[in-house]
Amino acid sequence: MSRPAAPLPPTPPLARQLPPTSATTGQLPAGDPPDHSDISPSTPASAPTAAPEPGDDVPPEPLASRASEGSANPPASTAPSAPAALPASPAAPHAEPHPSPSPAPAMPSAAAAAAALPGAPGFMLNMPIDVRNMSLALLALFATVALLHWASAVFIPLMLSVLLTTALHPAVTALHRWHIPRWLGAGVLLMGIVGSLGGAAWSLSDGAAELVDSVPVAARKVRDAMRQRVGGPSPLDTMQKAATQIEQAATESIPPQTRRGVQRVVIERAPFNIRDYVWSGTMGLASAAGQLTVVIFLTFFALASGNLFRRKLMRIAGHSLERRKVTMAVLDDITGQIQRYLLVQLLTSVLVGVATGAVYALLGLENPAVWGVVAGVLNLAPYIGSVVVTGASALVAFLQFGTVDMALAIGGASLVIHTLVGNLLTPWLTSKTSRMSPVAVFVSVLVWGWLWGLWGLLLGIPVMMAVKAICDRVEDLRAVGELLGD
Repeated sequence: MSRPAAPLPPTPPLARQLPPTSATTGQLPAGDPPDHSDISPSTPASAPTAAPEPGDDVPPEPLASRASEGSANPPASTAPSAPAALPASPAAPHAEPHPSPSPAPAMPSAAAAAAALPGAPGFMLNMPIDVRNMSLALLALFATVALLHWASAVFIPLMLSVLLTTALHPAVTALHRWHIPRWLGAGVLLMGIVGSLGGAAWSLSDGAAELVDSVPVAARKVRDAMRQRVGGPSPLDTMQKAATQIEQAATESIPPQTRRGVQRVVIERAPFNIRDYVWSGTMGLASAAGQLTVVIFLTFFALASGNLFRRKLMRIAGHSLERRKVTMAVLDDITGQIQRYLLVQLLTSVLVGVATGAVYALLGLENPAVWGVVAGVLNLAPYIGSVVVTGASALVAFLQFGTVDMALAIGGASLVIHTLVGNLLTPWLTSKTSRMSPVAVFVSVLVWGWLWGLWGLLLGIPVMMAVKAICDRVEDLRAVGELLGD
């Protein structure tokens, strides 16, 4: 029985172990070239033989095969294994790879650099600001405000005539459709308005005169009642008397000047002259009458000219159809908003006047019709007319009834009416008709009241309506329109 042949060790795979390449250049390190004798393709692989059975004598392996096996598979504990590289291309065995250029590091932006600072907020707005243009805009705004304040005697009649023209333009247009000339229709309307106001003032003049005369008497009576309730002079009178005595004692304690060339000067208050008071009041009335005349004539000429001003603005806009459309839209928006605002003011003033007259008549106050007209007219001055009507009606009620309870009842009724209608309903309707926020309406009233006084309270909201209508259709001013909008 023949013994099986001893098996040969497995042939190592046809792969070569290349030394590690450089981390920066990707080239082989300098030195001897690698030995390729052990992977010659001409050496055939031996066929596997059967494994020896236990107990058979196995001849020892030759030393050459052990050496070749050790050189092919080194132990893992002696040296770390290098990654196997793919065989080089036969077309270019000695070509060296070109290193890829590394990208340049990106520079951080200004916002990122500012956000990286310690203590900086997490989110920053990267919005450039043109300081020069902003400074020029602020200077232009301040110059405009100064001009409006300085030339108020010109701008106030002009704005009043614009309001009246806008309010009466539909009526004049309707009369013109009935073949009535514009100048005739404008004259009839203005004469009718002036005559109606004059007749109403003449019919209410007696009650208004009694009302004006009763206010100082009522104030004096209130002061006497407060003194009687306290049981002596009021604290203010006591402090005034003490201050006068201290001043007199200090004056008497100063020795007279005996030095040569020094004179004692005594300043005396000039006596009250009724002529000066009447003259200043007359000049004020003459100025008001002159401004009213200017307003009437400006309104008449504007109504008689028809759409002449609108046509001139269309010509100024240019020949572009788009610019003409924008100009027409701005003019229509301004006209519509002002007409709706005037309609709201008319309705709320009538409501305040009727409610005030009815409540005062129920409470028994004298001249309720006069109070109704006064309350309706002063309702056009926001936030100030209500205070005037409430205070004056309370004083007159105390003079008539002689009790504080009735005075508080009259004043409280007026305050409730003006609060519900004048301070809540009117701003809400105004903001809806003008598409302005209530905050913008309130701020406009404050600013224009500071600028033009009582007339500013009446004209401030229409002016801001026109400003918003222009800003909504100008690209560079849309931010202002958005700020004023609701």
